[in-house]
Amino acid sequence: MKILVPVKRVIDYNVKARVKADGSGVDLANVKMSMNPFDEIAVEEAIRLKEKGAAEEVIAVSIGVRQAQETLRTALAMGADRAILVVAADDVHQDIEPLAVAKILAEVAKAEGTDLVIAGKQAIDNDMNATGQMLAALLGWGQATFASKLEIDGGNAKVTREVDGGLQTIQVKLPAVITADLRLNEPRYASLPNIMKAKKKPLEEKTPADYGVDASPRLEVVSTREPEGRSAGIKVGSVDELVSKLKEAGVV
Repeated sequence: MKILVPVKRVIDYNVKARVKADGSGVDLANVKMSMNPFDEIAVEEAIRLKEKGAAEEVIAVSIGVRQAQETLRTALAMGADRAILVVAADDVHQDIEPLAVAKILAEVAKAEGTDLVIAGKQAIDNDMNATGQMLAALLGWGQATFASKLEIDGGNAKVTREVDGGLQTIQVKLPAVITADLRLNEPRYASLPNIMKAKKKPLEEKTPADYGVDASPRLEVVSTREPEGRSAGIKVGSVDELVSKLKEAGVV
């Protein structure tokens, strides 16, 4: 079984994102970038399946700017076997829309003969939460989103999902698309020897045209702004005063 794992290069989760002065987008100049945390969990899960003997090969793929090579090398250092970089943006500030990403991933999955795609449930930069679902629809595969537990049994995948108010366990036939939630696993740290080995692992570079996909943007960012700061609270002397203030605010 081959497992395809899409990974995205995003602003490191420890960094406070700042909006450009002209409001045209998020300022990425001199900002630390890293692998999307949910994608890191997906890579870890794919590697664990290979270690259990459920998979023969783990392929990491990234779609975006050429600098995403660093992100792919991280996946290779964690244990992925090889990587594919689809250079779909010349400008480091350009983001690829979910539909274009899904179309490219669908073609990559077909070309590689993939049996399973494990992706992060969403990217922390745009929070779209759409690529996995779109990919499953384009491929005509079953899907299991927000996975907190995954078991492969023959030609089926048993997935425990995070849902409002609890957990849901479903079973999907392979091939399938699964998106990873936070509680699926704890990603490993890449050791120095594995980091060195990752430099020698194959990393193939492609373009959207190689897969017959037009990645031109269909959405236009009108403006970007930071959320408004929270106003200071007030102290009340009694429950009656609290209720009165809440009524004034239209809360109750």
